[in-house]
Amino acid sequence: MPTLTTHVLDQCHGRPAAGMTVSLVAHGDSEPNLTVQTNADGRLDAPLLNGGGDGGHYRLVFHVRDYFLAAGVESPFLDRVPVEVVLERGQRYHVPLLVTPWAYSVYRGS
Repeated sequence: MPTLTTHVLDQCHGRPAAGMTVSLVAHGDSEPNLTVQTNADGRLDAPLLNGGGDGGHYRLVFHVRDYFLAAGVESPFLDRVPVEVVLERGQRYHVPLLVTPWAYSVYRGS
């Protein structure tokens, strides 16, 4: 299994997105395998996946609307942002999300 980490930056306020819920769902599953919240740095305290085993197809789901509503900002456009990834065995993946209530960008980081 690969290693998978993420972090979220709130571009609306120019700061890390502390307290955003992130879910990890394996391909074919209807329920999340894991649901966690970002810390004060907009990162997770532990990897979503931490090596060993095979790779696979996963979906990261970022709960954007809930995060912005909790911060007092309406988010009428984005609700949950799904990011589909195909991960190879033994590889390390870091998937940052840059987000506002109206747009987002995601990429494979280092």
